[in-house]
Amino acid sequence: MPGSIENPLETNAVNVTGTLNVLLAARDGGVRKVVYASSTAVYGDTPALPQREDMVPSPQSPYAVAKLVGEYYCRAFHTVYGLPTVSLRYFNVYGPKQDPGSEYSAVIPRFIKRLSEGKPLVIYGDGEQTRDFVFIADVVQANILAAESDATGVFNIGQGRSVTINRLAELTGRIMNKDVGIVYEKARAGDIRESLADISKASVFGYQPQYDLEHGLRETIGKLA
Repeated sequence: MPGSIENPLETNAVNVTGTLNVLLAARDGGVRKVVYASSTAVYGDTPALPQREDMVPSPQSPYAVAKLVGEYYCRAFHTVYGLPTVSLRYFNVYGPKQDPGSEYSAVIPRFIKRLSEGKPLVIYGDGEQTRDFVFIADVVQANILAAESDATGVFNIGQGRSVTINRLAELTGRIMNKDVGIVYEKARAGDIRESLADISKASVFGYQPQYDLEHGLRETIGKLA
């Protein structure tokens, strides 16, 4: 997200032009179906929760805009060329093997790394912003189910539960048996305040998350800490 604000042209080239290239190759190669990785970021700071697929998008960053454009390209290719497409709006994905040092790293691997090093956690804003964290194994399940089904269109992929970043910090510290110190910094541009997925629509292809946050955190910490 921060990278897209600093480099909107590159973000557009990678996400929009890149998606278009994939769709063209899929159309010309006779691919049966395209599963597109979209993002909860397309909703922006919608006041209504949980976020549903029929809500009007309100992207607040170049990254979010690019993801939404990719969804529109998928829909257009389905309509014009008959290429089945499904766009999965991932919420906050986490799990083992996330690089905590990456500019695009999620908050969970960064929390784990800093706690492992005995450093205070850095939270942008007041920490009362909420996120719907979904474990990577559930995301993999969703992709496979969506690819193998006849479903097309847009679907939320989350856990269907939200947690504040402050509560996430407490839970991570408890699981790791570490004292949690927190440094609060200025909220970042483009960050949304509330996030919670309505995942009922994805039940059409059998999606049902198997990991709650504590279960997923324990598995992630066991492989990252």
